[in-house]
Amino acid sequence: MAVGWVAYQHLNPNTKAAVNDLIAKNPRYEIWKHSLPSGISNVDRDLYLFMLATTWPDDIKDDPSYTNDGPDKGNTPPTDSSATNNVGYPDTARHKYWHFIDIPFSPDKTQLGLVPYPNAETEVAVFRQVLASNADPELKSYDLVWLLHLVGDIHQPLHCTSRFTAGQTGGDSGGNGLKFCPSGSPTCDDSLHSFWDGLLGPNSASPQQVAVVATVLASVKVDPNDLDVHTWVDESFALARSAAYANPPVGVGKGPFQYGKGYASNAKAVAQTRVVQAGLRLANILNTEVR
Repeated sequence: MAVGWVAYQHLNPNTKAAVNDLIAKNPRYEIWKHSLPSGISNVDRDLYLFMLATTWPDDIKDDPSYTNDGPDKGNTPPTDSSATNNVGYPDTARHKYWHFIDIPFSPDKTQLGLVPYPNAETEVAVFRQVLASNADPELKSYDLVWLLHLVGDIHQPLHCTSRFTAGQTGGDSGGNGLKFCPSGSPTCDDSLHSFWDGLLGPNSASPQQVAVVATVLASVKVDPNDLDVHTWVDESFALARSAAYANPPVGVGKGPFQYGKGYASNAKAVAQTRVVQAGLRLANILNTEVR
């Protein structure tokens, strides 16, 4: 939602009107509308709906009308052509494997796994092509909400790598397989991945709460003009290795590892920069490609 807030501030009027119309075709649109406070302005309503739309690909993970469509609880693509389906809302697969591109690396020369296909990078390219075409608006709506989400996912460093070690020869799934908690914590149930996901605040935050947090990002200065998704992936992969897997505190193994204030402060600064980059790049894509 923070990425969505940043992006929406930089959409031109025609693009805002177009994406507002497309978001209104999402099956959760009326639920989102009724979740907003009464009496808000039309401007705020459209902003909050745009922000809520960025969460839809995560929302369907808990929706019983959608199904996991591959092994490993749906995190691994199925081997048939359904993995690359792009048919819009009639598709009730969760496509969890679209959320990441786990480029492997190993600090101890463990044999590396393959980059999964399809993945976040391949699907962003698909959705951009559809949004720039004269495709059916229902399909464009589906592709739009996925694009909003995946641009943010790709800018989260741990959505772009998996660390392979002797103790985790199948990889750590972007830090999901590493326990990670604050120094002095008596228990450690969190993961490295969830720590990075939550650097700006909890997933349960409302769009109004996120908007308050996101306003501080206006002071973060970045170059928004690189719209090459492969560059974004390379950036995240490098940041994962240099910042997320920084040693100490993240040593080889499954942990638990404990982090201090210095690690947390640096991680938050990285997250803020990546959110602004994602938001501004997303706005540029929408302003130039949405038809």
